[in-house]
Amino acid sequence: MKRDTTLIPRGRAKVFTIPASVPFSAALARGLLQRIGTDAVALADVTIYLPTRRAARSIAEIFAREAGGAVLLPEFRPLGDVDEDELLLDTGAEALDLPPAIAPLRRRLLLAALIRRWSHARDGGTMTFGQAATLSRSLASVMDEVERQGANLSKLDDLAPASLAEHWAEVKEFLSLIDKAWPPLLDAEKRINPEDHRNRALRALAKRLAANPPERPIVAAGSTGSIPATADLLSIIARLPNGYVVLPGLDRDLDADSWERMEPNHPQFSLKQLLTHMDVRRDEVEDWTDVLTAAERERLLREVLRPAPTTDAWRALAESLDPPAVDGLSLFEAADPAEEAAIIALMLREALETPERRAALVTRDRGLARRVTAELSRWDIAIDDSAGRSLPRTPAGSFLCLLAEAADEGFAPVPLLALLKHPLATLGMEAAEFRRMARALDIALRGPRPDAGLSGILKALREAPAALQHWFAKVVETLQPFETALSGAETPLNAILKAHIEAADTLAPTLWAGSDGAAANDFVRDLADAAGDLPDIETGSYAPLWREMMNEVPVRPSYGKHPRLAILGPLEARLQSFDLVILGGLNEGSWPAAAADDPWFSRPMRATLGLEQPERAIGLSAHDFASLAAAPRVVLTRAQKSEGTPMVASRWIQRLQQLTRGLGITDKLALDPKYSAIAARLADPGAPQPERPPYPKPPVAVRPREMSVTDVERWVRDPYTIYAKKILRLRPLDPQDADIGYLERGSAFHAVLERFVRRHAQTPSDAADKIAGIVDEVFDEMALPRAITAVWRPRFLRAAQWFVDLETERRPLIAESFLEVRGALDFPAGGGTFKLHGIADRIDRLKAGGAAIIDYKTGTPPSGDQVKVLLSPQLPLEGAILTAGGFAGVPAMAPSEFAYIQISGAADPGKVKAVKADAVELTTAALDRLKGRVALFDLADTGYESRVAPVHVDTEGDFDHLARVREWSMSGWSGE
Repeated sequence: MKRDTTLIPRGRAKVFTIPASVPFSAALARGLLQRIGTDAVALADVTIYLPTRRAARSIAEIFAREAGGAVLLPEFRPLGDVDEDELLLDTGAEALDLPPAIAPLRRRLLLAALIRRWSHARDGGTMTFGQAATLSRSLASVMDEVERQGANLSKLDDLAPASLAEHWAEVKEFLSLIDKAWPPLLDAEKRINPEDHRNRALRALAKRLAANPPERPIVAAGSTGSIPATADLLSIIARLPNGYVVLPGLDRDLDADSWERMEPNHPQFSLKQLLTHMDVRRDEVEDWTDVLTAAERERLLREVLRPAPTTDAWRALAESLDPPAVDGLSLFEAADPAEEAAIIALMLREALETPERRAALVTRDRGLARRVTAELSRWDIAIDDSAGRSLPRTPAGSFLCLLAEAADEGFAPVPLLALLKHPLATLGMEAAEFRRMARALDIALRGPRPDAGLSGILKALREAPAALQHWFAKVVETLQPFETALSGAETPLNAILKAHIEAADTLAPTLWAGSDGAAANDFVRDLADAAGDLPDIETGSYAPLWREMMNEVPVRPSYGKHPRLAILGPLEARLQSFDLVILGGLNEGSWPAAAADDPWFSRPMRATLGLEQPERAIGLSAHDFASLAAAPRVVLTRAQKSEGTPMVASRWIQRLQQLTRGLGITDKLALDPKYSAIAARLADPGAPQPERPPYPKPPVAVRPREMSVTDVERWVRDPYTIYAKKILRLRPLDPQDADIGYLERGSAFHAVLERFVRRHAQTPSDAADKIAGIVDEVFDEMALPRAITAVWRPRFLRAAQWFVDLETERRPLIAESFLEVRGALDFPAGGGTFKLHGIADRIDRLKAGGAAIIDYKTGTPPSGDQVKVLLSPQLPLEGAILTAGGFAGVPAMAPSEFAYIQISGAADPGKVKAVKADAVELTTAALDRLKGRVALFDLADTGYESRVAPVHVDTEGDFDHLARVREWSMSGWSGE
């Protein structure tokens, strides 16, 4: 945008600077008091424009301290900067003609609707509203940048398509939405874009000041004029009769060659541009006030950040640079972010040992900020983090997100229970009682996932206690309207929002209390206002859209944080001063942020449109770094690796190391090793004491006197499991949303096969139809979810047909079959009679004599060798019961065959695995081995060892966590 020079008053511009090494706010107050005096009325008549609201708040406190006593302070007003959208500017009557700025949420949603409409019209695409909303954020950012810098998108049409890659032509078509389709929407809204609103407000203020110069003093301080409209305003203020512009950290000692040849990534570049814009020479800028500066530190940083083409000047530094330049400046390179955070937390904690001492961590790395916050909690220190927490990370925000996501997933057990266990969920009941019912629901829903929706949960609770059913009916009454709102394909956003908030209000009556509740309430109100008259959205887009938009809302507690410590971003740290400044996360890509490739504009496109290149942002970051690093006590930190990946030190750190290495003063940058030593001691858990495997030895009187044949195998392989199950009487809980696996499938197969064999002594001609009917009958009785039966039924029928063929083959050899028969065998032992019992899946009395004992398996059966060495003694022990006549209704007989029938229903539907061994000898050996084991465990000194011989070393047992296996075993097998 062309500059209107006719508005600028004539006369010499009054432009001043405060050196980077001088506390800006205190020096600004001191200089103003020197000019105005401490007269209360005169000081109150001053207007001071500052870059941000935070700067205005902090300088007000310092002014009060510098003035000393009760005075009326100047009027502080924020000019607005990159992160400041609202302005409180006295723009006079002309401001009344300004259309209001469109609300950010309304703009995002309108842009999303526009993008989706454009996508569908262009290629009939399937872009969802949620996807369009994600794109709208980036498009809004482009719109802001274009308007902030006064660029003209109409020049997009002038770009020669032949000079661009093909995809840039598509980007150009998409960006035309901003220039052609968006303005009519704004006109219909009777609104303008936020950046346009700010530019107009700033220019209206500039025009009024130029036309009617006020007699009262006006000071613009701390701005670098990076926004053209701001630069125009500073040009006018500098030439007002009582106008002053105070620049932060202008380097007037940088040699002329470097000044002329500096590039956009240099810290002084923005100030150079501003002075050029204001038509002010650098040598015309004066000191705002006489103060003692750290000249050597400033010189060191000047050389560190010197433009690359002029670094040959470093050769002359060895004799002229005073080593005290690095006094108070330290560098610490941590091994990883955890160590970096620990060291920073220690230094912040140490700062509190000195009364009135203030310290701050300044970083762009949010992960580092969170780590430091956590480390400081070691000493119960709550630190003020200027970025706050995103709303979904607060109790109110997380509850609203959980509710949206639970409804989006059809109130499946896991998200539903996460919602109902949230501390805010009470349904108006006593919190403890509501939580008790939520835990009862948790137990009731263990196992396979029920059918979808709240109705599926109700169906799964048919056998639950009446109190639980009554409680959950109230929950359903609350959540049902929200579920209904999301049941269609597309629904108005406001209708979904209304159902969402009504459910949240009822389920969590205290939701809106506290700072996070207030922020959530504001967000909901803004979203409801923004969502009016939008086209219907896909219901599946609601939950991700909700979280994405809520994630952009910061929550900053208004009290309870430490008054002398802070975590700040570079923007918030501008113009503030601390006794200790820690600049953390100084790695490339973090600080400075990488000048990433622009997804919207190529570099030639940016140049054609009049947009600045990405390196300009690096120059602004460099100015922040130079200003902050000039403080009296500064520590620079970085992590050498993050998640195992080597990190590249910030270019400023690299230059500092290179320069100090050449001067031979690198050692003076080293941080006091005491911090590393203390951090290491805090992190050191002491010499490791290897945990010994558990070996509980309960009294013989409480040890089990009966055991099933399947438990005997557990006893052989993992005695600790028997201790937990039989003596402690524990049982593992089924997981939530468990896959219906071997256990349920095995039970169904057993039931199907048992009924078929029991009902049909001879194989019927229509065996396939008969067994299909039995399959449906068993499925109905088990109340399996429809999604499971649809997958299982074909496999069951395939397996059943294979089984019918097997039966047809075996039936001539069988005299009689006994199915699912219970049996038991008692024998004396030292601790008293011991009872062995079990259920045999099938016993076939053979016409040739003897019996075949068969076990149905839907999983992998034991190998023949495991049975023969009695690691899997189930079938031989059933043979011992059979030999003794212990099975009800089955005559005593000797076993002649042990076999497993493995049924899968897959491509290979089943197979028979016979144990190739003498069945009688194996039966005798198994019973003898069991009697010896009972005698051994009847001795008080015999303990229940963990994982003696697990089936698979890498398979976790039900009670391994109780046995703390991971603490004493690398492989999970005590044999090691």
